Amino acid sequence: MHSLVFIKQVPDAAQVRVDYHTGTLIREGVPAIINPYDAHAIEAAVQVKDKFGGIVSVLSMGPPMAEEALRKALSMGADKAYLLCDRVFAGSDTWATSYALWVGAQKIIEENGPVNIFWAGKQAIDGDTAQTGPGLATRFNIPLVTCAIKIIEVNPEKGYVIAQRLIEGGFETLQVSMPCMITTEKELNTLRFSPLPDLIRAAKSEIHVLNSNNVKIDPTKCGLKSSPTKVKRVFVPSKRERGETIEASIDDLARVLFEKLEPVLKQMGRI
Repeated sequence: MHSLVFIKQVPDAAQVRVDYHTGTLIREGVPAIINPYDAHAIEAAVQVKDKFGGIVSVLSMGPPMAEEALRKALSMGADKAYLLCDRVFAGSDTWATSYALWVGAQKIIEENGPVNIFWAGKQAIDGDTAQTGPGLATRFNIPLVTCAIKIIEVNPEKGYVIAQRLIEGGFETLQVSMPCMITTEKELNTLRFSPLPDLIRAAKSEIHVLNSNNVKIDPTKCGLKSSPTKVKRVFVPSKRERGETIEASIDDLARVLFEKLEPVLKQMGRI
């Protein structure tokens, strides 16, 4: 079994600040972590390896500092780590990112053999689009399970996965053929503790760097200029006044509500 997990290094959400003048995130001085949803994707892939054998590869696109996230993934049980790092990828939106990761994944497949299950967190906490995983599934033309909360069965011999996913108002159980893409919720599993020997192994492991020199990338399909969407502004919503709870009879409630709404309705020209 070969699992490939797509991960992203993101700012720690607990310490993120916004520059109100530029409308952008202030990343300087903010600790970077593995996207929390991606961490559960790594754990799921390692659990499959523990049961059936095989290898777990991880791939991230980002600056050189993203090696930290990849080493964390290695300490969690991944076997090989790849960093897609090149100026040509800078400013990529989710469409361009999925293209770059798709090309990088093909290089990993060339070196390690076909992938049975592709994994990714359902979304990144710094973008919250939840588009990259589905975009990759589309590029690979494979079945997709989003928002997985339980892996019910993995059957390598018959080539299928049964998973339960979260949907609005309930749950859905799907059986999909492999290869497939699964995006994960935090409820899927509990992250394991990385013992010291695994941390040492991760620190000594090679991070394989992929760039425009060693992968067949089309520069017209990635980067800021090739991204069909642009983030215009990032901002913190304005604070709302605290709500008020009124307990009274129906008649009294009607009177109190009218008294409170009357000035607003007059201002709107409704009364």
